[in-house]
Amino acid sequence: MASAQWPCLILALFSVLVASGFPRSHARLLEKRSLLEGVNGIDVYSTKISCKVTSRFAHNVVTTRAVNRADTAKEVSFDVELPKTAFITNFTLTIDGVTYPGNVKEKEVAKKQYEKAVSQGKTAGLVKASGRKLEKFTVSVNVAAGSKITFELTYEELLKRHKGKYEMYLKVQPKQLVKHFEIEADIFEPQGISTLDAEASFITNDLLGSALTKSFSGKKGHVSFKPSLDQQRSCPTCTESLLNGDFTITYDVNRESPANVQIVNGYFVHFFAPQGLPTVPKNVVFVIDISGSMHGRKMEQTKDALLKILDDVKEEDYLNFILFSGDVITWKDNLVQATPENIQEARTFVRNIQDQGMTNINDGLLRGISMLNKAREEHRVPERSTSIIIMLTDGDANTGESRPPKIQENVRNAIGGKFPLYNLGFGDNLNFNFLESMALENHGIARRIYEDSDANLQLQGFYEEVANPLLTSVEVEYPENAILDLTKNTYQHFYDGSEIVVAGRLVDKDMNNFKADVKGHGAINDLTFTEEVDMMEMEKALQKQDYIFGNYIERLWAYLTIEQLLEKRKNALGDEKENLTAQALDLSLKYHFVTPLTSMVVTKPEDNENQMAIADKPGEGPVDVVPPSMAYLNSYQSPLTPYYYVDGDPHFIIQVPEKDDAICFNIDEEPGTVLSLIEDPITGFTVNGQIIGDKRGSPNSETRKTYFGKLGIANTQMDFWIEVTTEKITLWNAAAQSTFSWLDTVTVTQDGLSVTINRKKNIVVSFGDGVTFVVVLHQVWKKHPVHQDFLGFYVVDSHRMSAQTHGLLGQFFHPFDFKVSDIHSGSDPAKPHATMVVKNHRLTVTRGSQKDYRKDVSIGTKVDCWFVHNNGQGLIDGVHSDYIVPDLF
Repeated sequence: MASAQWPCLILALFSVLVASGFPRSHARLLEKRSLLEGVNGIDVYSTKISCKVTSRFAHNVVTTRAVNRADTAKEVSFDVELPKTAFITNFTLTIDGVTYPGNVKEKEVAKKQYEKAVSQGKTAGLVKASGRKLEKFTVSVNVAAGSKITFELTYEELLKRHKGKYEMYLKVQPKQLVKHFEIEADIFEPQGISTLDAEASFITNDLLGSALTKSFSGKKGHVSFKPSLDQQRSCPTCTESLLNGDFTITYDVNRESPANVQIVNGYFVHFFAPQGLPTVPKNVVFVIDISGSMHGRKMEQTKDALLKILDDVKEEDYLNFILFSGDVITWKDNLVQATPENIQEARTFVRNIQDQGMTNINDGLLRGISMLNKAREEHRVPERSTSIIIMLTDGDANTGESRPPKIQENVRNAIGGKFPLYNLGFGDNLNFNFLESMALENHGIARRIYEDSDANLQLQGFYEEVANPLLTSVEVEYPENAILDLTKNTYQHFYDGSEIVVAGRLVDKDMNNFKADVKGHGAINDLTFTEEVDMMEMEKALQKQDYIFGNYIERLWAYLTIEQLLEKRKNALGDEKENLTAQALDLSLKYHFVTPLTSMVVTKPEDNENQMAIADKPGEGPVDVVPPSMAYLNSYQSPLTPYYYVDGDPHFIIQVPEKDDAICFNIDEEPGTVLSLIEDPITGFTVNGQIIGDKRGSPNSETRKTYFGKLGIANTQMDFWIEVTTEKITLWNAAAQSTFSWLDTVTVTQDGLSVTINRKKNIVVSFGDGVTFVVVLHQVWKKHPVHQDFLGFYVVDSHRMSAQTHGLLGQFFHPFDFKVSDIHSGSDPAKPHATMVVKNHRLTVTRGSQKDYRKDVSIGTKVDCWFVHNNGQGLIDGVHSDYIVPDLF
């Protein structure tokens, strides 16, 4: 397995948004003539994604052009989603012919510049966010009346072969009609292209046919998608774009020879993917977490995936199941052959799996490793078979040996480098860095399984990747003293449908011949594949094609080297880690790659002052949470994680990131009522809020204003309580009590808890890594005859909370879907109505907006949302009165 990430190129189309509070749904209802003028004055008249792929290395440029036709300045945001495995190489803004380029700098240097700018109140950050396969980058800029602006983002990636093909996956979501819209991909493969296809999930094949062209011949392939304005419309008279979904290009290359070597300007790349070899029998142990947190859909999906996997296990394979909770349960005492009788018995065992107890990862893994070692030592499995262990868990170890470093040490010593460990992390409530680190040091990978309706298919898909080993103990060898700076050239396994890629630098650029040997153990015998390259012929062949972009093999080598240095760095310590970091940083800066060690700094014009934006590379691990007073100083951007909050008269706002949209609802209750906002029986978190009314209550309930005046935040497992009122903040830890006022600026930290009070603004409460809340203070004039101070509550990070979390906000921490249709005008033209299908209910909803006060408590930022009437009925589970509780704690 060449990479822990999904082996595909994912381009994602920008969206350009006008940050003026203009409702998106209203924009869809505008007359056709308005499109020529642009949405609210901003006319996005061109978008082009240009992709050049040369020998699997992709160079992608996303260009968007817009003009402000309004008579005032407007803020425009540029969003682009790209693969987690890609490195941004450039970003430029061009305004009225003046270009503002991006520069890649060491992350610490960029951070200091950023913090300096923040202290001066000048910055608008480029915000990053990780999704299943994508990272989202956003930048915003003010555009003067009549000005033209061009955004251009460039990124590069090595396409990795996955199940026999390379894939370019484009997330297409422009949110409006675009006059000149184009996706163009040119592919050059010296081995010759064997298959090329393209399809779109958002358009029928009949409509796609006239907008799409695809062709390939010999070494070249071309795909073009150019829908006209009419083809973009969701219906003949609609102004809403139907371009909302996935556009996928797949291809593979000819494989008359199992290997291919290419050399340009002293750098080489060696691709190896033999076909037609018999599959090596495998011995596989599945180590499955059955702790209480796996209850419900996760357990059912896991069982469903295991049953499908059993259908695919070959009769010459050997297998066993290890189940761990507080204890360890084995299906059989030893590995057994996958005979039809044993497979049938295994199905019965899987169907009867029940969740229970705690999480003992250490003992579960050691039992599985011991079983594989014993089978080999006692010759219970074929001599030429290969062993793998696959572990699935949805949480952290909490019984037995629960220290991650000690578990890693135990596992490393037990495996002894003899076979790979593959770790599958189910959901977000786990330490993925630990799983990844443990897998990498045992020649495997870690993969996150996302909690979604297709989780069983994700599990099954991973098994398919490792189901057919064709070679073991693979070594790629080159002439002695002829190669420098070689990337990884030894692999425990080569799996059918994948590809081994090795790159390096030649000592002598003028050598006439180049020889490469690949050695490995097959199912029947040992094999050596030899590839000889005539340098003169290679040079002639490469001069004939016109798709190459510069020094692509050198950049491919740099990309692969940085990727592998960063992997090694995850398990290195001391001097070794410093050395690996220095090497990766030097290459990142030299080749202008935005990696986890670097940031891209873009200086841009804003209100006649220079503004700086930073693009960072997010990882799979926990997201750093920055207090909102720092993170949102100038231009508000989407938060790093899905947001959930309640503020004002109490307005509940639920962001649904998959839809790039939000749902809102109100709760109307009497002052003094306490409502359950969050309740998690597994982690022990509860958040309750008490409603207050205006000073002079209105007898008319329709005009009466109510708010949250008190909040109670507690964690029973940590023996910790926080009561927040509009006057003071009280903390209890066991018997100890501390009280602070809103005039304080103070941070309290202890035992994984951090409470930061920002004077007269907000409180940031963080419980370790993965749970962060923000409480915003709203103050009014003390002598106001009606209104009084109140509180807003924001969930900034919830990924460590369990799947059993409930409450008016907590129930939405779990993934859910909704669909909106039949958008039509209402009594207020600015607030169209629509039909929403959510949680098997069909509701009438209204487009509106609420305020997010994290950035500015006095003005707030508009958040467009679909409003669900009648106290959220049909959206929330049950009815709103089910959430009334006796008191704050």
